[in-house]
Amino acid sequence: MTNAELAILGLVAEQSRHGYEIEQVIEERGMREWTELGFSSIYYLLKKLEKKGWIAGEVEEGGRGPARKVYHTTPAGSEALRGAVLEALSTPDRCYPSLQLGLANLPGQPSTHVLGALRQYRDALVERLAHVEERREARRPLPLHVGAMFDYSLTMVRAELAWIERFIAEIETGS
Repeated sequence: MTNAELAILGLVAEQSRHGYEIEQVIEERGMREWTELGFSSIYYLLKKLEKKGWIAGEVEEGGRGPARKVYHTTPAGSEALRGAVLEALSTPDRCYPSLQLGLANLPGQPSTHVLGALRQYRDALVERLAHVEERREARRPLPLHVGAMFDYSLTMVRAELAWIERFIAEIETGS
């Protein structure tokens, strides 16, 4: 199951929702901070999950506005969600950041250019750290799992920031 499918399935499992409501929850919770989930892909993913038999949709006639399809999880969807959550919690992801490719191709690059690029990266990390901290503070008090998500993100950004500071210093001193 893809991360985007897991995110959508999890939201539908919380409570029955229609596509626009899912978009609202994604925005409200800041989910795009930690998962790749575009607005345009929500309905595609809902259809995909429905085709797999993990969710079912029912057209709901509303008093105001057009009819909309409201989705709920099926027993198979609940089981798929449980398995995907346990898999996500138990298996470290391999990531392929472009920074690694930049590092692999450092030989032959002028150190002044490399330092400029790394300082730019560091500055972006500082901005990212402030942004995530602001979002966390704006949402307090947080449920345990949401607090854990923010803490994880902040820990990763701080670790990367500490690493890049050390690496910049190594280049500057020539060691």
